Amino acid sequence: MNAPVTVLLVDDDAVFRHVMTMELTRSGYEVVAAGTGAEAVRAAAKLESAIVLLDLKLPDLDGLEVLRAIREKSPGSEIIMLTGHGSIDTAIESIRLGAYDYVSKPCPLDELEVRLHRALERQTLRRRANLLERGLTPRDPGGSFIGDSPPFRQLLHLVERAAPTDSTILITGETGSGKEMVAKMLHARSPRRARPFVVVECAALQEGLLQSELFGHERGAFTGAERAKPGLFEVASGGTVFLDEIGEVSPATQVKLLRVLDTSTFRHVGGTSEIRVDVRVLAATNRDLNAMVRQGLFREDLFYRLSTVLLPLPPLRERGEDVDLLAQTFVARFAERYGFERRLSPETLGALRRHPWPGNVRELLHVVEAAMVVCEGTVILPEHLPASLRDVPDAPAAGPRTTGAEPLVTLEALERAHIERTLRATDGHRGSTARILGISERNLYRKLREYGLLT
Repeated sequence: MNAPVTVLLVDDDAVFRHVMTMELTRSGYEVVAAGTGAEAVRAAAKLESAIVLLDLKLPDLDGLEVLRAIREKSPGSEIIMLTGHGSIDTAIESIRLGAYDYVSKPCPLDELEVRLHRALERQTLRRRANLLERGLTPRDPGGSFIGDSPPFRQLLHLVERAAPTDSTILITGETGSGKEMVAKMLHARSPRRARPFVVVECAALQEGLLQSELFGHERGAFTGAERAKPGLFEVASGGTVFLDEIGEVSPATQVKLLRVLDTSTFRHVGGTSEIRVDVRVLAATNRDLNAMVRQGLFREDLFYRLSTVLLPLPPLRERGEDVDLLAQTFVARFAERYGFERRLSPETLGALRRHPWPGNVRELLHVVEAAMVVCEGTVILPEHLPASLRDVPDAPAAGPRTTGAEPLVTLEALERAHIERTLRATDGHRGSTARILGISERNLYRKLREYGLLT
């Protein structure tokens, strides 16, 4: 344990308290002892969470009264009732009132250790679920989703129309065009906004791990599955699951996803019981799923089920008038973050407008950030931009040497450009791209993340 787990021991028997305190301390627990119900309630109020061993019979208060008070003062605590009076009915009533378990005194220490470990596991899972629910409920990112061009306004109109519904939505668009941000907007503007928004990066996980993450698994379902684990569909119950890079999932996983979409039920990996969930599914891809359906790489029925509403994102090159607005916004954002003022020169804005932006908004964001860092004055000039964005005739004397009309660029820029060309040639298929490049899919994924080429 990184930090000792606190056990609040409540019993009116001084000898029992002393012995149990010694034994539990020896086992690595931090023990707070109380001899009365009033002492226990006061101690619980000072503890954010603890494992409570609570005697049913106390001199001043009934054990069930103390149970209710501790649940109110310290809702994160797990309570195990102690009874030396054979009062099973009362112990069962305590479970109904929120106690985790009960044991009869005298209780063998090894058995008590098992109960304590189980209570700690439950406490950890509850805390994790609460953190997930808070952390996976994003704010509406609309304020960061910037543009005023006709294609952008049309996109916002579609988002406003689709968000309040429970329809499954397929978001399509090139890498870096903002598909995840659109998914977050759809969730944040839906009736499910207060529930979790769970992102599943389908391309980042191997087949077996992806199914385990999505659907959970039973203990012993595979090597290393030491305990049962809920899937992300369960974590997202009542909220939204966002399946990013849906075009990368295998046919076997496609079948299971189709079943969830059709019946709202699934089974844990290695399990037999049906689990029913209430989730909205959003999916995104930078690939042409229609073409994949024709090639037999993607199930036609799943494609139609996912694309109840199709929401295509325009690439940045089709939103030319938004480049200035986005670039100026990014400059202001980084100026606030880094604590220095910068502005874009007219020549720099011209260079930004002329660039085709194969990496879309994400590429523009990285270019502006790099220019902010490289620039030593207050005005960002074309010389502060990457070589691929500069106009060769206007390049400063101190810029990169050229051979003929082609500027000499860095090896990193060449690698990125070659990866992008190969992705386009394979219609975004990462397996084929990795084979052509002569690298593993894992290595390709790492490079895509490094170069900002992931959605």
